[in-house]
Amino acid sequence: MILQMNSIQKSFGGLEVLKDISFHVDEGEVVSIIGPSGSGKSTLLRCATFLEKIDAGEIRYMDKAAVTTNEAGRAEYVSHSELAKVKNYFGLVFQNFNLFPHYSVLKNVMDAPVSVQKRPKEEVRQEAMELLRKMDLENRADAYPCQLSGGQQQRVAIARALALKPNILFFDEPTSALDPELTGEVLKVIRQLADEKMTMVVVTHEMPFARAVSSRVIFMDKGVIVEQGDPESLFGDTQEERTRQFLRNYQR
Repeated sequence: MILQMNSIQKSFGGLEVLKDISFHVDEGEVVSIIGPSGSGKSTLLRCATFLEKIDAGEIRYMDKAAVTTNEAGRAEYVSHSELAKVKNYFGLVFQNFNLFPHYSVLKNVMDAPVSVQKRPKEEVRQEAMELLRKMDLENRADAYPCQLSGGQQQRVAIARALALKPNILFFDEPTSALDPELTGEVLKVIRQLADEKMTMVVVTHEMPFARAVSSRVIFMDKGVIVEQGDPESLFGDTQEERTRQFLRNYQR
């Protein structure tokens, strides 16, 4: 098991955004998280990747506890140095790319493995070029983000995340900033990674993609997991009325 999130609670002020959420991700799984805006999907991903701190619950990577709950019922994180080690287990692809605008494509992909993981520069360069070839971007290695289309920028962002050699890759609505033509480019890459058995968690509003690629689909609403299951069960034999209502709205 690569990721376990148990009894996760998160509030912003008086607003409870995640209400006792528990789920896990096994090696090789593609887990898609769907649901209406404001359901807590992106917050859950931000908590899983430590961009937000949970209020209570447990987060484990590769069976190593990163966050536990103390006797007072509050979340307790491991030390900064231990958390830095845990962060090596995952990569994150944002919806708005988050590339460094003043770095070339190649430098964007190489930066974290060299500066954070302290890996040999030439070794990282070779691996980065291989990743860019995989993304069909090797001829854009010296370009800057402003010279790329949105789809190309997102593929660079995926290469950058893969360069860290993560055990699990998170995607936060990776196509929401793209027009339909460019969306296809990015979904093709994610499908390819799924075929290669890359472990992934994808927050998405692309229902056909979620149905075709996922091992498991989680439907969230109002901070809880309403329903989860394999794609054919969830899309074809929905058990919960709230899930049916959501999917009907998407099929209009």
